[in-house]
Amino acid sequence: MSGRSRGVLLVLCGAIFLEGVDVAMLNVALPSIRAELGLSTGALQWVMSAYVLGYGGFMLLGGRAADLFGRRRMFLLPLAVFLVFSGLGGLAGDGWTLVLARFVTGTCAAFLMPAGLSVITTGFPAGRQRTTALLVYSGTGGGGFSVGLVVGGLLTAADWRWVFFAPVVLAALILAAGLPLIPRTEEARGTEGARGTEEVRTDGTPAAGTTAGRRPRLDLPGAVTVTAAILLFVLTVERATHAPPVQTLATLAASLVLLLAFVLIEHRSPAPLVRPGIFRTRSLVRANLTGLLFTAGFFGFQFIAVLYLRELRGWSTLRTSFAMLAMGADVVLAPLLTPRLVRRFGTARVILGGLLLAAVAYAAFLPLGMDRAYAAMFPSLLLIGVAFALVHGPLTMTATDGVAEREQGLAAGLLYTSLQFGAALGLSAATAVAGAATAPGDAGLLTAYRTALLVPLLTAVLAVLLSPRERRRRRRLRPLTPPKPALCGPAAPDGRGE
Repeated sequence: MSGRSRGVLLVLCGAIFLEGVDVAMLNVALPSIRAELGLSTGALQWVMSAYVLGYGGFMLLGGRAADLFGRRRMFLLPLAVFLVFSGLGGLAGDGWTLVLARFVTGTCAAFLMPAGLSVITTGFPAGRQRTTALLVYSGTGGGGFSVGLVVGGLLTAADWRWVFFAPVVLAALILAAGLPLIPRTEEARGTEGARGTEEVRTDGTPAAGTTAGRRPRLDLPGAVTVTAAILLFVLTVERATHAPPVQTLATLAASLVLLLAFVLIEHRSPAPLVRPGIFRTRSLVRANLTGLLFTAGFFGFQFIAVLYLRELRGWSTLRTSFAMLAMGADVVLAPLLTPRLVRRFGTARVILGGLLLAAVAYAAFLPLGMDRAYAAMFPSLLLIGVAFALVHGPLTMTATDGVAEREQGLAAGLLYTSLQFGAALGLSAATAVAGAATAPGDAGLLTAYRTALLVPLLTAVLAVLLSPRERRRRRRLRPLTPPKPALCGPAAPDGRGE
């Protein structure tokens, strides 16, 4: 890997680290934000939900925009906007300014993340370089989330506004490094508009599979309907546990109607936002389903474990953060161990092994007690970190494998949309189950947490059943032909005529 390629990978890893640490730090800072700004429970919930809405709602559009308008442009521009609105959040004097800042930063992440992933899948040559880059990239994202739990606790102890100002500094550094390093794209001219741009590898050479085309066109009706459908669906999931049932059903119905309209539009569009044929790629579909289920379990477990330590055991924010740090083992294992395992066993087997480890870890955490020692919980937390290292990176490889380079941004957008939906579904399901099983007293709360932990266990088992499979390569058998007469030429080494 050349020095420039390493620089590009460092910038991309910085961006996904920024996204992970930004989300984690805010989670830790919420109680302090509520205390200073006097926010109600509903307003505080919107500070979190606004980011999820922007991120999940615009992810698919962001992925396609990277294909159509250039990955460099769709990486650097949202990063600059992210920087500005993160600073606005730090200056906020009321809850709705925070909500606006989080919605815009979530939307920026929806454009930034697919663009970054597609820079790797189109800019790094297929083989060992791309595999290593993908695994380092995905491991850095998980590590950012784990580090953010601890750093968020430290910054919040000083002033919760640093949780917003720290990402500004990091984003500025990434932007300054990205401007000279991220490879440029050239506007395409000539053929199919869906192809849009001609990509350049990290070493300055054109990426394979890209062709010139006339000025890119965005399927605007499709973009509007699918974005609205996703926004409403994420809103339904986020508010399912604390909104009236009638409201939940209404938003769900509206989301399904818009989704149906989107499907009809895509079938008739000459340049669809999502080409229906992309779902014939089985590895992509299985990777998306597995990613949705895995992240549902991961975030659902983390939510319940933090509540157990904070509310039932009375641990401080900082002590809880350090306790959960064991789940950050992926930041070390993903770049060091996972590439070797992938080369030795293949992506599908590594993913399956990680999912099985996750199921074992969730099951081992189930026998909670009022005074359970941390030493008894540590193996489960560590195994979940190992599972993340084995699943997340290889899933990104599987989800983009076999997809044309001009649709790599779309494939990345689909994967990140699935991961975001998984996180929202896991949190909502765990919250709903815990709420339904809660009874008065500490014993009732303990029972509720134990019951809610069945959600991540169930999702892990389902993910095992739906996980990607190794491709079976069909061997082409040459038809046997009778030996040619000697006059046709001298015999070949195998005894047949030429």
